[in-house]
Amino acid sequence: MTRFLGKIALITGGTSGMGLATAHRLLAEGARVVVTGRDKVRLDTAVTSLGDRALGVPGDAADLADLETLASTIHDRYDRLDVVFANAGVGAFQSFGDVTEAEFHRVVDVNFKAAFFTVQKTLPLLSDEGAIVINASFALHRGTPGTALYSATKAAAHNLTRTLAAELAPRRIRVNSVSPGTIDTPAFRGEVSPEARAAVAASITAGRVGTAEEVAAVVAFLASDEASYITGQDILVDGGLTHTTPAPML
Repeated sequence: MTRFLGKIALITGGTSGMGLATAHRLLAEGARVVVTGRDKVRLDTAVTSLGDRALGVPGDAADLADLETLASTIHDRYDRLDVVFANAGVGAFQSFGDVTEAEFHRVVDVNFKAAFFTVQKTLPLLSDEGAIVINASFALHRGTPGTALYSATKAAAHNLTRTLAAELAPRRIRVNSVSPGTIDTPAFRGEVSPEARAAVAASITAGRVGTAEEVAAVVAFLASDEASYITGQDILVDGGLTHTTPAPML
């Protein structure tokens, strides 16, 4: 497939998991890809795996100075962008009463501020008829104990999606979000024991957790011309977790 031949794509948080899988997917379909990450070693490793059509730019997606450097680097190298995947994010799971002010700022910075200003700082580079995809979460569709802060930031990211879809429509820029469910990423494997993973899989209608590549496929669709009449939408990639109940649980 060559849906992205000649296109330039930016993926924040592109050193592992869904970001890295999306980078591989867009490259396979012809794009040149810019990936960012805070850890220079992980970024260099990711770029090596991606090949010579990938550019790594170190930086924090929640740091406006880093974002300005990113935009300047893209301008100097490519002069434009066609796709932005605001993917950088962090999980945060604690009871409402245990959330500290420091934790509040950390999670809001990574999950909402980063998406907001990534789009703002790169928007002058984005081609008319370009595409923006923001990584949200199935959690914005559910009320789950221990996720008040995390879910609120993802709900904010999705509302940003809808608002930008309306505001950027005169430039024919489409803006959508993708809401992954439980996805098998390095972060997930690092936080969840094998026994717990089996229990999680049993709670999902599809009978398993998802893969980063399955999320990447949806991001690629939303960023492509095949989704030319889709904007302001949130696409769940959750194996039925949000809206269905597995038969063994009935």
